Amino acid sequence: MRIGKLTNEQLDRLILEKLKHTRREVVCAPSVGVDCTAVALEKGLAVLSCDPITAAESGIGRLTVNVSCNDAAASGAEPIGLMVTLLLPPSVTEEEIGSVMDEIIGAASAAKVDVIGGHTEITPAVTRIVTCATVIAQPVGDSLITPKGMRDGDDVVVTKHVGLEGAVILADKLPECQTLLSAAEIDEVRGFASDTSVVKEGLVSAKAEVHAMHDVTEGGVLGALWEMSTASGCGIAFDRSKIPVHPLTKKLCDHYGIDVYKLISSGSMLIACENGKALCSKLKRNGVSAAVIGKADSSRPGGAVTDETGKPVDPPEADEIYKA
Repeated sequence: MRIGKLTNEQLDRLILEKLKHTRREVVCAPSVGVDCTAVALEKGLAVLSCDPITAAESGIGRLTVNVSCNDAAASGAEPIGLMVTLLLPPSVTEEEIGSVMDEIIGAASAAKVDVIGGHTEITPAVTRIVTCATVIAQPVGDSLITPKGMRDGDDVVVTKHVGLEGAVILADKLPECQTLLSAAEIDEVRGFASDTSVVKEGLVSAKAEVHAMHDVTEGGVLGALWEMSTASGCGIAFDRSKIPVHPLTKKLCDHYGIDVYKLISSGSMLIACENGKALCSKLKRNGVSAAVIGKADSSRPGGAVTDETGKPVDPPEADEIYKA
């Protein structure tokens, strides 16, 4: 396609016409010739987060939405609007642009967030589609929830099953997975992609007055445990056997020699709260599985994370996905 901005006709047909605005907080929506949006927040605090997606080859639209909204949800904030930038290589087709936009809209609808603006450009600076999204959110409670809030004696809960995003990437990127897993198993793993949002558990937990939350991304659940411990200045003792792992994720990790507990896991959330069992029950009633995997211990310093054998967890390094 021609280098530079999309024509106004393309912008309207491929991007703007697809947007449906449902959030009453959005008082100025994007249109041709309008370069700014406006959001009216009922509470005085706005929560913002920005993330690029640079390496995805499939599901990039969904990840664009979920990665940013997950950050907001981990702060106990409800996503309201997304500003999305699409940088597209000259080789891109209109069909590809439309497909990415359809993914963005589908994920945004699931997260109940409006796409309220952004920028779209064809540029030789990229060789594949690159996206970047900024989320605007507002807390559902009276204050932010951060990883710093974990307290002594808190139960540590993890949602869904760890390594789910890593399993999707492996199944999509590595041809040998076609022989390692059956066609039905490949489809099942790819279906994990629909679980990469943590907005539901974030908002349910925020309303349950939990003390701390942290979404599990690069570095896996062990990296997230270490980060939450370090942020709060409170040690954590956990049990690996209690951490939920899907059998197909384990099969993939065993084949590639990957530590599933250090594998990228967007879609899982760490939550610290007074009564983990009660929270797990509440999450289950809202359609989210969860398990208590450990306990906070303020008698030990931040970053002092140990498993059931007493073995310490090291600070996170490069994600295990790169081994494959």
